[in-house]
Amino acid sequence: MKVGILTSGGDAPGINATIRGVGKTAINNYGMQVIGIQNGFSGLLYKDIVELSDQSLSGILNVGGTILGTAREKVFRKMINSPDEKDQEQIKNAYHELELDCLICIGGNGTQRTTWMLSELGLNVVGIPKTIDNDIYGTDVSFGFDTAVNIATDAIDRLHSTASSHRRVMVIELMGHHAGWITLYAGMAGGADIILLPELGFNMKVVIGKIRKRMELGKAYSIVAVAEGVEVPASERPAAYFAREIQEQTGFETRETVLGYIQRGGSPSPYDRNLGTLLGGHAAELIHEGRFGRMVAKLGSQISDVPLSEVAGKLSLVTPNTDLVVQGKRMGISFGIW
Repeated sequence: MKVGILTSGGDAPGINATIRGVGKTAINNYGMQVIGIQNGFSGLLYKDIVELSDQSLSGILNVGGTILGTAREKVFRKMINSPDEKDQEQIKNAYHELELDCLICIGGNGTQRTTWMLSELGLNVVGIPKTIDNDIYGTDVSFGFDTAVNIATDAIDRLHSTASSHRRVMVIELMGHHAGWITLYAGMAGGADIILLPELGFNMKVVIGKIRKRMELGKAYSIVAVAEGVEVPASERPAAYFAREIQEQTGFETRETVLGYIQRGGSPSPYDRNLGTLLGGHAAELIHEGRFGRMVAKLGSQISDVPLSEVAGKLSLVTPNTDLVVQGKRMGISFGIW
């Protein structure tokens, strides 16, 4: 069998570990031919490929980014949705001209939706969930998340020392788009006093009240972890907005930090390396068994898979009943609404 692999959307630690997991399993265990499709879905249309071998897949386990390159190809998704059958034929032709028996698509929510669309066109596909945001529906966790949380937690740990030294309020903004998983996990692990998530919203009076109460109790500083997706007035970043409001309303010296793309870069954590390896291996197994139109997933302690039709267009988001939110509330941590 001939298998193509592509990566799409934003980069995340663990992509190369996953490519390696797919490729080495497909080649060494199942005797498949594996090709890498470069620069996302556009590489499929333009047949921009590279042969992958056991040798070329060595030495990439701990490397960040993706050896295949990635892109956010909007035109490709438009072509899939196009009522013009000629556009859809172009996609099918590219797949068949490459003589693929299956295409593995590694990516986030948009990628999994596109992969499902390809399945609807009659192509053999398998999806692998990838995002630091951990918001892909149908899997308990995606690779890249653990690394991002480790980096964000380390940043919060470091803010404690400067905040306590200068008796400041420190506001740190973390990534996640519309999901608050990174901010929740890093905020809790890093001992943040206030954790603000897009899913829960906030009441500024509650935020200000929490900071004033801490100062009244003799606690010399506060750490506020805020997700980038929290809705604030237009044209403002959440960190800048909360830092300004806190300083103006309390008089306490307040500083902001936006961690940004550092959370997505560098070498993946051991957990993400192993998770990518397991997900990649299971993807190769699905192809060997002829089970297409599915996304591999980690469900509980098991590596499994779910239909792409159940994943497309859905998000996994934090809720008020999420364990860490419930426990944080019991410990007196503020989530901006209580």
